[in-house]
Amino acid sequence: MRRIFVNPARPHRDAVQEAAKLIRAGAVIAIPTDTLYGLAADPFSPAAVQRVFDVKGRGGDRPLPLIAADVAQIAAHLGALPETVARLGDTFWPGPLTMLIAAPASLAPQVAAGTGRVGVRVPDNPVARAVCQAVGRPITATSANISDEPATSDPDVVENTLGDRIELLIDGGRTRGGPASTIIDVTVDPPALVRAGAIPWEQVQACVASA
Repeated sequence: MRRIFVNPARPHRDAVQEAAKLIRAGAVIAIPTDTLYGLAADPFSPAAVQRVFDVKGRGGDRPLPLIAADVAQIAAHLGALPETVARLGDTFWPGPLTMLIAAPASLAPQVAAGTGRVGVRVPDNPVARAVCQAVGRPITATSANISDEPATSDPDVVENTLGDRIELLIDGGRTRGGPASTIIDVTVDPPALVRAGAIPWEQVQACVASA
């Protein structure tokens, strides 16, 4: 595994391009996100998605969350967003709000794990967004850890636990950690809370009600 150190606020273009090249080639790499380190791979490649499960040592019974550079990238690759979703995105992205939307047929089937839905967010982390932008499509962002072990904000832990399983670690230093993203299901009306997290549910409800 190669480890590249980057400025977390202004990641160097060469590092970002190397990460994107590996992801497009089917590799699994680790990158910082707004809360913890995540495993980044191409969610449109069944082989790459299977590699994510192999790295984590888990079966494909749980869906994989995605991150994207911005709302436009989500709409271009996952489908047009309903007005409510777009408004929530304008309010809370970049940030720790994951929205479950209908999974397009172009995604690798394992990403949705039979649910018909995929969770996506625009992370509040310049490195993660830059990698998404360079790849040109949303990427996976499941936690960079062995299945059922604690997720981590420490790149040293990522290297020690996954260094022999991944191709690259983009080291932006410790991430801020804290609560996981709030997950809401926007395939139903009104949106439903799936997992409480960093953004209070009451704020989400207020945004929906303001339409």
